[in-house]
Amino acid sequence: MDMKSANRKLSLKDKYRLFTRDLGWEPSYRTREEIFPYVQYEGIKVHDWDKWEDPFRLTMDAYWKYQAEKERKFYAIIDAHAQNNGHLHITDARYLSALKIFLQAISPGEFCAHKGFARVGREFPGVGTQVACQMQAIDEIRHAQTQIHALSNYNRFYNGFHAFAEQRDRIWYTSVARSFFDDAMSAGPFEFMIAIGFSFEYVLTNLLFVPFMSGAAYNGDMATVTFGFSAQSDEARHMTLGLECIKFMLEQDPDNLPIVQRWIDKWFWRGFRVLGLVSTMMDYMLPKRVMSWREAWNIYGVENGGALFKDLARYGIRPPKGWNDAEEAVDHMSHQLMLGLYQWSFGTAFHAWIPSDEDMDWLAKKYPETFDRYYRPRWMHIRKLAAAGTPFKNYGLAKLCQCCQLPVVFTEPGDPTLSCHRERVHQGEKYHFCSDHCQALFENEPEKYVQAWLPMPQLFQDLQGDLTAWMDWVFLRDGEDNGDYADSLDRRNFEAWRAMATSNQ
Repeated sequence: MDMKSANRKLSLKDKYRLFTRDLGWEPSYRTREEIFPYVQYEGIKVHDWDKWEDPFRLTMDAYWKYQAEKERKFYAIIDAHAQNNGHLHITDARYLSALKIFLQAISPGEFCAHKGFARVGREFPGVGTQVACQMQAIDEIRHAQTQIHALSNYNRFYNGFHAFAEQRDRIWYTSVARSFFDDAMSAGPFEFMIAIGFSFEYVLTNLLFVPFMSGAAYNGDMATVTFGFSAQSDEARHMTLGLECIKFMLEQDPDNLPIVQRWIDKWFWRGFRVLGLVSTMMDYMLPKRVMSWREAWNIYGVENGGALFKDLARYGIRPPKGWNDAEEAVDHMSHQLMLGLYQWSFGTAFHAWIPSDEDMDWLAKKYPETFDRYYRPRWMHIRKLAAAGTPFKNYGLAKLCQCCQLPVVFTEPGDPTLSCHRERVHQGEKYHFCSDHCQALFENEPEKYVQAWLPMPQLFQDLQGDLTAWMDWVFLRDGEDNGDYADSLDRRNFEAWRAMATSNQ
């Protein structure tokens, strides 16, 4: 007599295997080397792709339901923000400068990450990695889209939001984030995973989305809070993917260790330089601040990063070469870069201002060893120049680092009174660098970095140094999108609209 057996419900692990590993096949008329050529030339040795494990074991059917629910909540809040004049709920219009930098530098980076993961998913032979990369590619394009949608409402009322896509490729400070992603996308698949999974997801997003989005909430910007925390819920999975890739490479073959260590050294420093923009946003561009850049670094850099490298130490990984210099630079970088942004504000799509006495007292409290000694005197001198009718404006062009593409405004390790500038002649051409670490990265891959597109040299090559033509080329409306906040149209409009919205008449 035949017995009927109940269909056994598949476990999450079994379902995940059916939806990932069992979708793969062995090639018959082409070799695996022909189909996946890019996993060879970086030198990484992989003996068993089935050892790759996704800790989340998220299947596509669960993924779509999860993301659809987040989209529903996100757009409900965005609609409410627009209908209730959310652009008037922010503390004041200075806060918009931080949003403009985010839109110009970070959102296009999310889209680049989408393209990169779509490519890497094709280049990896492992089915588990292909599925994980596919999900992250969809995540990244969703992040770019939700950020653009959330900030598009501000474009209806304020200046400087209108041409972020073009400015991403043409303005000098946006080239910092652009060069980071160009570097990652021109790398091989394993290095790309270190660049984005480790540097962008672990180093950058922890120090951007969590403290900065908290600052957005504190400044009344619920649209930014919504897309920030919607994206951050994906970042935990993204960080895990990056760390899983690191551990996978280290466990596959001991010869992979020096290659992975070199990439960690490189991409830590590249990510740290991009964080220069984030540090300035946190310390200077939030009218109401939750924490300083130093405090955020202590939590998400020192504590979280220290725990990460302790975990990786069993594989032989040490902290990145630039770690100690980065730790020292944290107390200086936001002040040094903001001084640069202020003097070159004519070439930006946001407004700059001199910190108030209250702002400087807050900075002195957060940076007791550096601000009063090195930076308050500079701001006080700049304030005197402005009061005398001779504001401190530098209409020269910033000298950019060939590697990270930031202006050479930082100081020597151990001496914050001495500018750090390095030069290197390569094949008859002179190149400039902001640090020993950026110079070392160039010297390791000069063929890549000599091709870097820098906005300042391009001004002379294509526009013959004509600043008016450059303004048109980068879609900047001089005096509207940039310049001093005190005299800006954004400030006048915001104060007038806020007064109308809060009056009893």
